[in-house]
Amino acid sequence: MSPRGVAIPDVRERLFAAAERVLSREGPAGLTNRSVTEEADCAKGLLYNHFADLDDFVAQLVLDRFAKVAAEVAPLPDRAGRGDLRENLAGAALALLGANGPVVAAAAVSRSGVARRVERAWREGAPGPGTVEAAVAAYLAGEQRLGRLSPAADAPVLALALVGTVHHLLMHAHAGTDDPPELIRRLVAALVPAPEGGSTAVPPDGG
Repeated sequence: MSPRGVAIPDVRERLFAAAERVLSREGPAGLTNRSVTEEADCAKGLLYNHFADLDDFVAQLVLDRFAKVAAEVAPLPDRAGRGDLRENLAGAALALLGANGPVVAAAAVSRSGVARRVERAWREGAPGPGTVEAAVAAYLAGEQRLGRLSPAADAPVLALALVGTVHHLLMHAHAGTDDPPELIRRLVAALVPAPEGGSTAVPPDGG
């Protein structure tokens, strides 16, 4: 255990990572101040030195993870015209789903105070599903301008459908599949069919 009075670098991330491990192992019911601090190998009072209460801690965990996803997806519009369109979308969707996304989301919805805090933060502009949706819509609009997506496609609605479905998977887990990447690729293929006689990938000659 960290000695009393010794500063712990990146304490928030250390506690967040510990909470994810507890959630993966024990589910939301197992998430307590004690379980998190013991998992993080630090003093029991450390969590409350940095967060108002457990709801505040879980809300900040959710917001932190969504902010990281939003930052990861932010460059997506710049990928228009590069790589395979479907694979680019699948990558964004998988980033949103995340390795620990479902267990973190389960913790949020299991605590009404957390859900309210997170929703309020998103309404006030914190990065969330809406940020990801906007990046996906901008990417699809870019692909339309380059001719790799039909001009008849409704880019904002496609983005809403993709992000909304992944958000549903986050909230309700992805039961029924042991292969989330395959499920996401099936979803993307259903939403964005390959153009007739064509491909969503850049041709070898770059044209």
